[in-house]
Order: sequence, then structure tokens, then C-alpha cells
Amino acid sequence: MAAVVMSYYCKPSPFLGHFPSYLVSLLLLAKSSSRQVAGTAVQESKISALFWGSKKSVEPKELDVSVSLQDSILTGSGLEVIFDGPTEFGIFFLLVLAANSNLVGFKFRGGLEKQITPKRISLSIISSISEVSSREWDACNLDATGPDKFNPFLSHGFLSSLEESRSAVKETGWMPSHIVAKDESDNVLGVVPLYLKSHSYGEFVFDHSWADAYYGFGSRYYPKFQCCVPFTPVTGPRILVRNIPFRDQLFDVLVSALKDLAAKSQVSSLHITFPTEKEWHMLKEKGFLQRIGMQYHWKNHNYKNFDEFLMDMKQSKRKNIRQERKKVSTQNLSMKRLRGYEIKASHWDTFYSFYRNTTDNKWGTPYLTRDFFHTMGSKMGDQVLLVVAEEGDELVAGALNIIGGDTLFGRLWGCHPKAYYPSLHFEACYYQAIEAAIELNLNTVEAGAQGEHKIQRGYLPVLTYSCHYLIDEAFRKAIEEFLVRESTQVKLVMKLIHDSGPLKEGVK
Repeated sequence: MAAVVMSYYCKPSPFLGHFPSYLVSLLLLAKSSSRQVAGTAVQESKISALFWGSKKSVEPKELDVSVSLQDSILTGSGLEVIFDGPTEFGIFFLLVLAANSNLVGFKFRGGLEKQITPKRISLSIISSISEVSSREWDACNLDATGPDKFNPFLSHGFLSSLEESRSAVKETGWMPSHIVAKDESDNVLGVVPLYLKSHSYGEFVFDHSWADAYYGFGSRYYPKFQCCVPFTPVTGPRILVRNIPFRDQLFDVLVSALKDLAAKSQVSSLHITFPTEKEWHMLKEKGFLQRIGMQYHWKNHNYKNFDEFLMDMKQSKRKNIRQERKKVSTQNLSMKRLRGYEIKASHWDTFYSFYRNTTDNKWGTPYLTRDFFHTMGSKMGDQVLLVVAEEGDELVAGALNIIGGDTLFGRLWGCHPKAYYPSLHFEACYYQAIEAAIELNLNTVEAGAQGEHKIQRGYLPVLTYSCHYLIDEAFRKAIEEFLVRESTQVKLVMKLIHDSGPLKEGVK
């Protein structure tokens, strides 16, 4: 058993879009004499506000929630595992299920049955990823993705860099609350990156209007649980389980633990953002609402060089790209791609100033600290690719990329605050990334969230996924209807873009 005391700062989010009026009407109609919270009927909370108005700041306070995750054992009745293989290997199918799921025994094809002594897996919440060794965490990540699809953002090196640099910590509204599953020998079999959040910033799946609707009805949306990689809109597994015979069952255990934790902690909701499509479907069966989004990715069709890629573009788009690249060369700018040891501390210091220039002009608040870049660069080595633009001996712009198993992930961009270089953003972020992917024989370039301007440069829309578990049944029903309508719109936009895309007919 493990217990934690969680704290939060309930800071109201700014109003970023209207909660649809028909949903507000649905919420009014959804009022009933009781609400179902995590399967248990509880007395309905009194609605104290039915209006939109200015929000007053709320002082930080402690949310004293003694939370324990129940160890899972194999006892009782209910689950039967069929093992098709030698009897002597059946023992490896021992599984820990949630408290409400049990194992009667094993049945081996051929009629032989054998009762197995149950084993126990312990579940715990940790307040820092440093409580798990990098070897054990990364083993879970590698087994969850496979080496060909390795996701560097789920690595211990990346996540610990966020914590050690004070970028994703309690004080910034990201309180680490990772879940760890261990067997009786203290081996880590599964991990879940999880954060208790006091706001909705840095997620890239927008629910600010949901928070506003909660507030309008006198309810509290924050704190909430967020299962994700902070500040990183990159698809990847979120329930990281070792490659063991009972991994699907352990997946179920961890999802049940997440839902139980949300209910016991009295938070409004639990959100799993940018999971894989497979997880997205599995989580629907566990009671999560499904949401889709859209990003723009470039696909490598076994191109030998950039010009070969251009030949797959429509003539007008091909001409535009060539003109943009020519503008960069005529400005006496030189482009370099640096990796690992080639990136010095001075590069990170300069790039941080570029990053601050971008955040100051666009978002207002930087998510990442200067220390993050130094720490992350040191820990991740050759997985880091920094594209830089130089004018003479001076660094004037940069784009940060991370190399995965089969994908190049474009993350951040910035430039000198006192200079303007036409088309440099497109060169550094998109064209250099394409060249690097071809050179490294990578299948995909993911260039981050949003940005319709990417389309005419060869980046086409793909679906992204998120899953949402809301405790309040009335809000859940209203948001579920909203998500159905939103999904229809997203799919329509994707179809229109593909139908009028930048590639020649027949190129997908």
C-alpha cells in the first residue's frame, strides 16, 4: 500500500472559447436527485451558480486526500486463463488483477487443469520519477513501444529533465503522481506517467471551456489528473507495461488504479492525452470518453533526397518551396544540424533566449526553464538534433528536434529578437527536418501541434487521440455529446484537406 497527501493551487483558467450553449442546456436537464460517482450513488451537490461571470482568484489550499492503491492478488473466482503451451511454462502466466478481478486457475489445452498459488503485485504512487531507476522505467517504455517505434519523450531521461529543471513540478501546477507496479521480487513491471494539475496549460488538448462550465455550475474542475508527457503533443503509449505474458491484464489493473485514484482523490476528472490508437480503443471499454484531434505529419516514401520528395508535390507547391529555400540562401545564412556532443552549453544558452523570444511574443509564459535544455541535452545525447541558422559567426535561430525509433519530432523554434529573416522558420523547422529524416531513414516527421501552413509544405493531417474520465455523470453526458459533434467536424476537415492536398494525385 502507498499513501500520498496531494496539494493543489486552484487557479482559474482564462476563458478560451465558449462551452456550447446546447451543452449548458443539457446540463440543466441532466440534473437528477442523485449522481453516480465511480459507480456509487452519492447525494447531489447543490448548484450554487448558473451564470457566467468574472472569476475570483482562489487562495492555494491543501487537498488532504489519503489515497491508497490496493495491491492486486490472484484469489477467488471469476477469471480463467487458457494457456496453449507446455505445462511447465504455465507458471509464468501468474497475474495480478484489480481487487474485483480474480483467477480461479489455469486450464491447459488438452484437459489438464492445475491450481496455481496466487502472487501479488503492489501498486504505488511516487512523487518523483527519480524514485524509479532509469533502467527499469526505460525497460517499460521500450517494451511498450518496441525498438522500431521507440518514443524518447517517455524515457526516464526526458521526464526526469522536466522534474529536475523545475519545469513540471507542483509549483508550476504539474505535481508528479506516477503509478508504479512491482511484483513480489520488487521488479518494476509497469509505470504510468501521471500528474495532478491545477490548470490546463501545456496539454494541447483543450478543455478550458469545460472548466468554465464547471465553474458556472458552482463546481470545481481543478485539480484534475493528467496522464501525459508535459508540454509535448506527441502520440505514444501511456500505460507502459513490460513485455510479459500477462501484459494485457496488467494494463487493465493500471487503468483500474487510475480510475480508483481519481474517485478517491475527489478530483473532477482524469485525462489521458495523446495515447496510441490501440490504447484509445481499449480505454473506451473502460468507461473513458473518446476525443480526436488533428496534427500535420510528413511521410517518407523512401525518398533518396529532398528533390525526390519535391517531385511528389504539385507543381505550384514545388515552386513555392524552392523559392522559400532560395530566400534563406540569399540572406547569407548557413544552416547546420548538430547532434549530441556537437551541441555545447553555449548553444543551449542561446537557444533558450530564442525560446523565450517565442514564448514572450506568442504565449506569454515559458513552460521550460533554462536548466531543462542543459539537463535534457546531457541525458539524451545523440537523440537530440538541434538545427541552427548562423549569420557569419552569430547564431540567429534554432529548431529543436528529438529523434525516435522511426520518427523525427520537431518540438521548439526560436530566433533572434531583433532580426527578421523571411522563410527561415519554414527552412529550420520543416525543410531541414525533412532532409534529416531522409538522411536518417526515418519514416515520419512530426512537426508539433496545429499550423495549417504546414500543409502546402508537404505535411498532411493525421488523427490524434485523447481519453477523458469524468466523475460527475451529468457533465459526462453533456461533454460526450459535444465530443461526438466535434469528432464529425474534425473528420470533415481532414477529408477536405486530403482532397485538396499538396501532393500529386495518387501520392498518399
